[in-house]
Amino acid sequence: MSKPTLFITGGAGFIGSALVRLLIAETDWQIVNIDKLTYAGNLESLAMLEGNPRHIFSPVDICDRTALDRLFAEYRPAGVIHLAAESHVDRSIHGPADFIETNIVGTYTLLEAARACWVTRSENEKSAFRFHHVSTDEVYGSLGTEGLFTEATPYQPNSPYSASKASSDHLVRAWHHTYGLPTVITNCSNNYGPYQFPEKLIPVVILNALAGKPLPIYGKGDNVRDWLYVDDHVRALHLVFKRGIPGETYNIGGHNEKTNLEVVDALCALLDELQPRSDGRPYCAQKTFVADRPGHDRRYAIDAGKIARELGWQPQENFTTGLRKTVAWYLANTGWTEHVVSGEYRHWVEKNYVDR
Repeated sequence: MSKPTLFITGGAGFIGSALVRLLIAETDWQIVNIDKLTYAGNLESLAMLEGNPRHIFSPVDICDRTALDRLFAEYRPAGVIHLAAESHVDRSIHGPADFIETNIVGTYTLLEAARACWVTRSENEKSAFRFHHVSTDEVYGSLGTEGLFTEATPYQPNSPYSASKASSDHLVRAWHHTYGLPTVITNCSNNYGPYQFPEKLIPVVILNALAGKPLPIYGKGDNVRDWLYVDDHVRALHLVFKRGIPGETYNIGGHNEKTNLEVVDALCALLDELQPRSDGRPYCAQKTFVADRPGHDRRYAIDAGKIARELGWQPQENFTTGLRKTVAWYLANTGWTEHVVSGEYRHWVEKNYVDR
């Protein structure tokens, strides 16, 4: 009997590559990794799978319906986990068009390709199929000092990025209710961990600290995020794909609310311990406060009670253990970071932080 095939879009990105590594290690599934390798996609994050016959890489754009139809016809997957997306708020402010194209048009195109294949299946195959859409807590907007996002929280996106993800969530939900496509949606809090592209707060701070550069902190550093270690997240994704109920949404959070300033201070303390500066000064001396970005949401926090009650998931890492693992990984893998910090990335940094 042939092994089931699963499509993962965005499987060369930060969360996608962690999911591919998990599924290759813990299942017998064949993984078709669909990723057009934009700036944040990096096959070096999957170097350990080179030559593995169960990992098939396909550099297809999810907006290319003809190419998607060809893949669905060739592999007839048992399901799709859809992570391909433009995902950085700052980039969406400077260039929203890419976010509309990939996150909305791309999701629509993928849904239609999946549906066209799904309708040709037997009834048993149809009911077993899953289209799992991976989204963000940013679709819910901003919280005050109290309260948590639940699956019933109304959508109120405040950036081009979160608006594009909210749109894609609505498309996925509509394709389930209108056409019967068995979909599930997950909305996660801020991810961190090894192999994260250095545009997000934690890897930016680590790499800038080691290079002796300023550690940029938006505004007063009092914006609050719930931090989720990436390996905990992908375990949850695997669980929802296997056991989630079609038509349902599951929030995934790390139970680790921290201000941005607290995150930077924790990183500086770890670096002081694990790789002290040659001049003996603390890394926190490099902290620099920069002008806040437009529409910066004040606080996100996830109520992950539903996935805990219904599927039995809990995060294994707290912020202290996860952050230590993350810093240790970056210190031990300087070759990976040197390769991904390309000219395009340096241009992005200049565009976002110079003259602020």
